[in-house]
Amino acid sequence: MLPGAALLGSLVLLAGCASVAPDGDAPPVRALLHGQPLLGDAQAQRQPDAASAAQAEALLTHPLDQEGAVRIALARSPRMQAAFAALQLSDADRAQAASLPNPVFTFGRLREGRELELDRLLSVNVVGLLTLPWRARWAGQRQEVARLDAAQAVLQLAADTRRAWLRAVAARQAAVYLRDARDAAQAGAELARRMHQAGNWSALQAAREQLQQADTDAQLARAEQAATASREALVRLLGLDAAQAARLTLPDRLPALPDALPDSAELQAQALRDRLDLRAARADAAATAEAQGLTRATRFVDAVELGITRNTTFANDGASDRSTQRGAEIGLPIPLFDLGQARGARAEALYLQSAARVRGVALAAISEVREAESARRQAWRVAHRYQAEVLPLQRQVNDEMVLRYNAMSASVWQLLAEARASARTVDAAMQAQRDFWLAEVDLQMALTGSSPAGLAALRSAEAAPALAGTATEGGH
Repeated sequence: MLPGAALLGSLVLLAGCASVAPDGDAPPVRALLHGQPLLGDAQAQRQPDAASAAQAEALLTHPLDQEGAVRIALARSPRMQAAFAALQLSDADRAQAASLPNPVFTFGRLREGRELELDRLLSVNVVGLLTLPWRARWAGQRQEVARLDAAQAVLQLAADTRRAWLRAVAARQAAVYLRDARDAAQAGAELARRMHQAGNWSALQAAREQLQQADTDAQLARAEQAATASREALVRLLGLDAAQAARLTLPDRLPALPDALPDSAELQAQALRDRLDLRAARADAAATAEAQGLTRATRFVDAVELGITRNTTFANDGASDRSTQRGAEIGLPIPLFDLGQARGARAEALYLQSAARVRGVALAAISEVREAESARRQAWRVAHRYQAEVLPLQRQVNDEMVLRYNAMSASVWQLLAEARASARTVDAAMQAQRDFWLAEVDLQMALTGSSPAGLAALRSAEAAPALAGTATEGGH
């Protein structure tokens, strides 16, 4: 047996070596996100700084494009800060799980007559010491799950920002087209009023034109409110204050459609390789298996305490008449009633649950990629048909109607009706173009990020720490 001082020194040295400091763990998350199409060249930041503020101000001096919106959101959005704060909390838990429990010092003072006894005991959980490498490895695996979750949160923010930007630009563009239709309706209503006053039109004909104007005014009011709501949703995602929001301007039009879509043969394999929620599910299963192994190792004896004791007895309350006893103590639980069956069964059930989750996420990933690719391809066909066929035909009809009007073979009412129909056709084409770009964002998210419920589906971290905790809580 080691002498007391040597044993105490060894325990202190081991405890010092086991100390792990949290570091925030942001660089590994950025490495996971490198090259993601949803992020472009943007970098996720834990907190806004002077550089990000200057970048935001520079981007707000001209109409904000989609990539600029993502850059601002990843630098300034409160959601970005919350995601990294959650990662920092997980890193602190990792550091805590990978550290030894503190030694316990016990002091006792006993008196019998004139005899005084002082008892001192310094003890440490030996099982916690022996299982430290296991717990550190488990904590590292749990931290990998947290990194993947944080990366998913970043990708989700980028996707939401792109969707909000597309909706804001589309809503603004729709309001512009409806203003053209409103102007045509106003012109028709005013002309109908004058013709009715001159006795050339009936009250019914004039009322129909006025009804058309009123309906167009209502549609425009709804479109303008939708444009305001979409703009404010984008402002919230970007984390802009009131002054910055007032300076925010958006482009007049959505991005042009691609001429063709890339081949989709490898999309399902890409999802199985790159999806962050699937990687998080696999890491979670590995951490759960590690915790199951720890539970099996400590099934019967989950706490062993080793202590150094020093007892001093003063026979007559004098320092010259005393005796000192030194030694060591060991505390070992007797597995008489609790044989660890419940802990073992719970660990096995958690592992089976995590393995089923991996399979479920994989199946969902493949299905969601197929669905997203089908939606994107169909949206491209519709939008491309509008661009290649419908809008050219509509322009041809407009030109023919103007020629007929100039030749006095078409009335002004036909010309105004055609202007309203043209505005509706252009608006439908723009909506189809917006739907394609939204489907493109959904496909990129399905390929690399997570399903809509992906961030909530992998929260099994509450149960697993209880398994590892059996190695550290038994004696205290």
